[in-house]
Amino acid sequence: MHVRQSFTLSCLLLLISSCEEKMDLDLNKAAARIVIDAQLSDASSVQRIRISHSVGFDDPINTSGIKGATVSVKDNENRHYSFQYEKDGYYIHRNFKPVAGRIYTLNVAVQKQQYSSSCQMPAYVAVDSTGISEKSLNGKTYFFATLTFKDPAKVANYYSYTLSINGGPFRFANAQSDQFNDGLKVTHYISDLGTNLVPGDGVIIRRYCVDEKTYQYWNEYQNNNLSNAAPSNPKSNISNNALGYFSVASVKEYQLKIGQ
Repeated sequence: MHVRQSFTLSCLLLLISSCEEKMDLDLNKAAARIVIDAQLSDASSVQRIRISHSVGFDDPINTSGIKGATVSVKDNENRHYSFQYEKDGYYIHRNFKPVAGRIYTLNVAVQKQQYSSSCQMPAYVAVDSTGISEKSLNGKTYFFATLTFKDPAKVANYYSYTLSINGGPFRFANAQSDQFNDGLKVTHYISDLGTNLVPGDGVIIRRYCVDEKTYQYWNEYQNNNLSNAAPSNPKSNISNNALGYFSVASVKEYQLKIGQ
């Protein structure tokens, strides 16, 4: 079967851009805004949502956690999940594993303001094979983790990847859609954006099947980091001018090692 490789120019350019799995806030002198980082998935029954407000650009952290918010998620089958505050702006629910196909609505009340968002959790698109690919670009050798799969036909599918190298923190790597390869056999090429993979590295890839709005958020994020202009905030899918995003995704991890 023909393999449509999603190894595009933008993927190559991403190699020279550096970003982490966090909001990149343009906050030098801007008024403080609420930041909601709500990435839920079926990887665990423990879900975490962080509520914070933006702080000065030169401060040691990008956001400052907020205590005293009311945070809940409700699905379209009238199941209600109340999140409890723990520390540093994190609100936790320890017995909540989302189910593909259900629609989840986030509601946050903080400082007399209401914020909300909805997301339908996509089903996971299975991976047929994984591997390591070696590419030569401008005289330099780069390694990529590869995931090959059959994209479901006539269904819009969106993917987001994070990557951990040698046990380090997970960092945003890439966002992809099936706009140009619907129904085809596809290979996604994944590499860290700030550190080149080298022989001997062990990598863990987290592959999220996300909804369209989450994809748009991360695609805008990666496109902003490719431009020469100062990065701006991606468009949030949360109401009331909040920063951040709400996502409910199906996810799996893949472990690979770069051969020596």
